[in-house]
Amino acid sequence: MKKYLVVAALAVAVVTPALAADYYVALRVGGGGCEVMTSQPTDTKKYKMMGKYSSEADAKAAMAKMAECK
Repeated sequence: MKKYLVVAALAVAVVTPALAADYYVALRVGGGGCEVMTSQPTDTKKYKMMGKYSSEADAKAAMAKMAECK
């Protein structure tokens, strides 16, 4: 029984961070369109933050609707 609890705890510890991932849409300054990133852009000279989303699909859908990204 202990073995199953340990395995379950390890599985939750490994899977939980992947489910909590955030996605960011960043506009490349100077042209070049937008891209989806898994970490928040920190270089403000290269990227302008356009939004934070809970899934990659949401980020891509929002990016498709942004006039700046086309």
